[in-house]
Amino acid sequence: MKISIVTLFPEMFDGPFSHSIIKRAIEKKLIEIDYINMRDFGLGKHRVVDDTPYGGGYGMVLRVDVVQKAIENAKLKNVSQNKQKVILLSAHGKKFNQDTAKKFSKLDNLILVCGHYEGFDERIKYYVDEEISIGDFILTGGEIPAMLIADSTARLIKGVIKEDSSQNESFSPLLEYPQYTKPEVYRKHQVPKILLTGNHANIKKWREEKSLEITRKLRPDLIKTEK
Repeated sequence: MKISIVTLFPEMFDGPFSHSIIKRAIEKKLIEIDYINMRDFGLGKHRVVDDTPYGGGYGMVLRVDVVQKAIENAKLKNVSQNKQKVILLSAHGKKFNQDTAKKFSKLDNLILVCGHYEGFDERIKYYVDEEISIGDFILTGGEIPAMLIADSTARLIKGVIKEDSSQNESFSPLLEYPQYTKPEVYRKHQVPKILLTGNHANIKKWREEKSLEITRKLRPDLIKTEK
């Protein structure tokens, strides 16, 4: 799978994708991450990418012609044009979740377009497939949401992590049960005794009960998704 990130700040991604699971997935050629700098398509010698909004208002708006050229460049760099989606990272978008990550992980090419300043010229929406938001709060730009979506999607690709690990994680469909490791007792707080018994059937049942209990307490909305 190839993930292309259209951004004004490609250097922001050096740290997050240079370590751990994502780094290993890139080294194994399970995923490829490409960066398209919007500034390369800017206008004039100063590579201008934004302008003042028509009708007045605060701040600067990313130009549709500049962003659209960057998106087209990302598409042209993809060997396969099949199973490809262009995602605009926007507060107007549908909220990202695990189901969306699963859908994205089945694509050949995922293009993430990061906003900045006061957002995009509205006409950019004619050149994308979908708008996605990571939550009801405001960020400086789309780079952090792109990191989050790329990470969440990449780890679902076959071979990136062990299948049994991905199938037993949070939101699949309930929150995960509590986990413990050594020491057995820490400052009077003891590991639940059932986990020390070696009875795997009882441990499995306990974990299922705890998972349901925690979900009911912290995220009751997820219970509705149970079959």
